[in-house]
Amino acid sequence: MKSLRLTTFVAAVIVSLGFWACNPLNKMKKNAPTITYDVTPDPLEMHGDTVIITATGKFPPKYFHKKATVKVTPVIKDASGNVVKEMDPIMLIGEDADGDGQKINFEKGGSYTYTTSVPYSENLADVLVYAKAEAIFKGKSKVFDEVEVGKGTIATSLWVQSDDRPILGKDEFKKVIPRSISADLHYLVNSSQVRNPELRDEDMKAMMDFISDGAESGLVFKGVTISAYASPDGEISLNENLANDRASSASKALARQFRRSKVEAASAEGFMALQGKGEDWDGFKKAMEMSSIQDKQLIIRVLKMYSDLNKREEEIKNLAATYTEIREQILPDLRRSQITINAEEQARTDAEITRLTKAAPDSLSVEELLYAATLTNDMGEKLACYQNASRLYPKDWRGPNNVGYIYLLQSKVSEAKAEFQKAAGLASNNPVINNNLGIIARLEGDRAQARQLLSSATAAGNDVNYNLGILDIIGGNYSSAVSNMSGAQTFNAALATLMSGNADGALNIVDQSDDKSTAAGYYLKAIAGARKSNKDLVINNLKAAFAKDATLKAKAKVDAEFLAYRGDNDFDTLLN
Repeated sequence: MKSLRLTTFVAAVIVSLGFWACNPLNKMKKNAPTITYDVTPDPLEMHGDTVIITATGKFPPKYFHKKATVKVTPVIKDASGNVVKEMDPIMLIGEDADGDGQKINFEKGGSYTYTTSVPYSENLADVLVYAKAEAIFKGKSKVFDEVEVGKGTIATSLWVQSDDRPILGKDEFKKVIPRSISADLHYLVNSSQVRNPELRDEDMKAMMDFISDGAESGLVFKGVTISAYASPDGEISLNENLANDRASSASKALARQFRRSKVEAASAEGFMALQGKGEDWDGFKKAMEMSSIQDKQLIIRVLKMYSDLNKREEEIKNLAATYTEIREQILPDLRRSQITINAEEQARTDAEITRLTKAAPDSLSVEELLYAATLTNDMGEKLACYQNASRLYPKDWRGPNNVGYIYLLQSKVSEAKAEFQKAAGLASNNPVINNNLGIIARLEGDRAQARQLLSSATAAGNDVNYNLGILDIIGGNYSSAVSNMSGAQTFNAALATLMSGNADGALNIVDQSDDKSTAAGYYLKAIAGARKSNKDLVINNLKAAFAKDATLKAKAKVDAEFLAYRGDNDFDTLLN
């Protein structure tokens, strides 16, 4: 009986040993170090709001049992070993195994690639990435030792600054405003005498008033041009003299008015430019084309057929009935002097405009109010100018737009939004307003709406491209950000350049920016130094950054940009 029990026990032990000898899991675990794992990028890197992880693994030949299954799970842990994120596993199966998964050949070995993404959060900054593998065979499983495959998460793009560029509605204020007036003096046939009734015509009366009123208001008269004509009938030489005489008589009529108004400039040599232009065939042709004379097309053909002026006149006079109409309807208006007076209106002085913005803003034009805001650096005074423009000229979009501009600079986002929307109601699809509303959308977190608005605003200039560049940095599209910020010497332009892989370019830009001596500027240069493997740049710039902002020490301790320097005595001493 005892012999039977002993025999049974020995048989059981033999069966058990045989089972474990045939179980491939022990061998697979023993040889697990021959599996190679990799994670890219290493360190991980945030793009937009997301960390994309690509994990690869490679099994050597004759490792993966034909009927085994291996479940590989990427795991992210913090510095204390706590699990931050465990990703979905990838299933790998031997070539004869049942189930779903990627086949791995026994003889040749094989590899896999696995890509996943996780939303970025602050606890991903200082992490370790592990590959956790579990092999399964005939219902049994064996967990392999975890393998470290990556460290940290670069989130340098989070340094992007909100230096969005709102755009003002520009004033059209001019310190010198051109003024001019034109009139025609008409004459009787073969006469150069200026008749009193002509001086009382509406256009000439307006011109005389222009002189007298302008003299009283301080208008600066710059000169007069007079072009005089004769109608194309009669001898050419006589008509040429007649045109000259008409220019002279017109100038004398104007000179009298200038003297009455005490405009001294009018007596200067060259003030009046006189030109007798002879017979006005061009005017004749235009008048014929606009007339209702029955034979006008025939007359126009005559003008084209004959370049000789005497021949033209002869042929036209041969059309006796028609010529009578021409003499009555066309020729009188061609006997004239065309007069233009050019002057300049001097705008109010800067001092006067500034005074009136406070004492009597209602007396200023919208252009003066908008211009007045450019004469001060005080934000409150600028705001008052724009608010007055909005109140006094409620149909002009620039008033509320510019009020919103000031509010945005003051970080009053909701107030700025209301003003920009008010401006948009006055001028729909305006590029300047769309740019400003795009900034609001970005600040409120609606990046899709921000991009749509900014993309419709590119006609407003390079500031719009810069704002698009900020969206590009946030979205991880660094090459586009560099392009959109081309030429800008700002921290954000340096950041975009650094993130695109150009550390030297980033250093150059930040040194040209207003941030070259700020904590952020020094810190960014330290990161550029790390990417260039330049320890001196790292240490010197971190030292300068900490002197400006001591809280950055805590950030640098967990910043994956400086992983290569952890354990370095100078680096560790600096951070303690």
